Amino acid sequence: MRVLPLVLAAPLMLGGCVIYASDSGETTTVRTSSASSVQVQARELESVHAVRFERDSAVVRVTSNGCTDKSDFRVEITDGGDMAGEMTLVRAEPDHCRALVAEGVEVSWTYAELGLERGAALVLANPLVVP
Repeated sequence: MRVLPLVLAAPLMLGGCVIYASDSGETTTVRTSSASSVQVQARELESVHAVRFERDSAVVRVTSNGCTDKSDFRVEITDGGDMAGEMTLVRAEPDHCRALVAEGVEVSWTYAELGLERGAALVLANPLVVP
């Protein structure tokens, strides 16, 4: 009976979802949770080539077959309390194009899109691919 825990956890998982829509038509979905919450949903994390956190944005270099952009990802932010928060990228839409981009592409989110204050401390939970 693995379904019962998921059914019971569904209201908790849905309670921390925030969706931002911009004038350009892009939609960013951010799921938030506390560091003490239990991860119920197993998922494969997107491997990244590089990450940098600027004063007001998070910039991540990801693998691309030519059609990847930030709307292809779901961003999950875990509040770290007194420590740095944790950012996790989950690819929601696969890139089915055929133009392999060896260096990948950069995608970025402003801290405002992520529901964070400017300069907030973050770490990325995704695995790093070393060339």
